[in-house]
Amino acid sequence: MEPVRTCVGCRARAPRSSLLRVVADGSILVADERAVLPGRGAWVHETDACVSKALARRAFVRALRVSGPLDTQTFESHHQRKG
Repeated sequence: MEPVRTCVGCRARAPRSSLLRVVADGSILVADERAVLPGRGAWVHETDACVSKALARRAFVRALRVSGPLDTQTFESHHQRKG
């Protein structure tokens, strides 16, 4: 039985293997493709719709429990290269 996680963009539950783990490295949002980086993680579908919705709702800040804003440029450029 595979673990199930909730996408912070669309709030749908999905198998862990179909979602991308995202972590905060200091104040920078980083994609954790292998899901091995330390710290609290947030999960999101790798679709433009889910990523855009999560960024617009500031869902990563809440899910990762960071104080202050997150630098999302690195994550956004990574997502655009993949998509």
